[in-house]
Amino acid sequence: MSGSGRAASRTAVLVCQGRAAANGRAATDRFADPVAAGLLRVAERKPVDEVRANTPPQSWQERIVYESVRACAEVVVPRTVAIDEALRAHVTGQLVILGAGLDTRAWRLPELARTDVWEVDHPASQQDKRARLAEAAPALRGLEEGGLLAAEPPAVARSVRFTPVDLAVDDLGAALDAAGHDPSAPTTWLWEGVVPYLTREQVRATVAALAARTVPGSALVVNYQAPSARAAAGRLLTRVLGSSVTSGEPWRSLWRPRRMAALLAEYGLRVVSDDDLLAVARTLGSPARGRTSVRSGRVAVAESH
Repeated sequence: MSGSGRAASRTAVLVCQGRAAANGRAATDRFADPVAAGLLRVAERKPVDEVRANTPPQSWQERIVYESVRACAEVVVPRTVAIDEALRAHVTGQLVILGAGLDTRAWRLPELARTDVWEVDHPASQQDKRARLAEAAPALRGLEEGGLLAAEPPAVARSVRFTPVDLAVDDLGAALDAAGHDPSAPTTWLWEGVVPYLTREQVRATVAALAARTVPGSALVVNYQAPSARAAAGRLLTRVLGSSVTSGEPWRSLWRPRRMAALLAEYGLRVVSDDDLLAVARTLGSPARGRTSVRSGRVAVAESH
């Protein structure tokens, strides 16, 4: 696998902060992530606590972080709900999470009790997550041995296998082979919060790699961003001003639903649903406030027959 010298993803931390900030406060009948806060370090929990208490800081630097966490919470609630509900409807014995970041589903979804989970991510991000898990061990009670995290409560998946892969350059199939994934058995694939950061060629290559390991009974749950002039302008401004904790991680590809469906169909995956996050947010009574990442964000489910 490639080391590439890249640092751990700041976006992964922000998304985790968003889930921690929203836990117990937003759409409580359909959204919950009690594990997220345990993966955050002390300094990262400070803006989370401020958002939860609705007490914005006075310093403009701290206010930027506060607003980033607050905005992220509004985005991740509908996104998490859409994905969790899709996963519950497509439980198999294998779940591969592409670009797992600080994902917590293996520790909080009881539906995964008979599922082996492979968390695929860039080596730097995965090293960071494993360090956080070790630090949070007293709370999570996970037991990590040789890349296998035993699924003891509250880690509810049957197993979690960490699989370091740089999707931009590494061979996904070879890495999953080495990690014990069975390409002849049905697999649920989850691809959340990654597609925009890859080029179209990298997205296609990843779809081809997972499709080669996909048999009937499998499904792909993919989160992506549709083109939005407003979102593009906002992200360009934050990059120019350096006013976002993730300004160094630009979006590289945006997809219209028809083009995403066409790409997946090329590789034998038929889209059975494709929901925009704003519609999901409205069903939750979420504040969304026209947040551009909610308006342009989508979660599609494709099945292999």
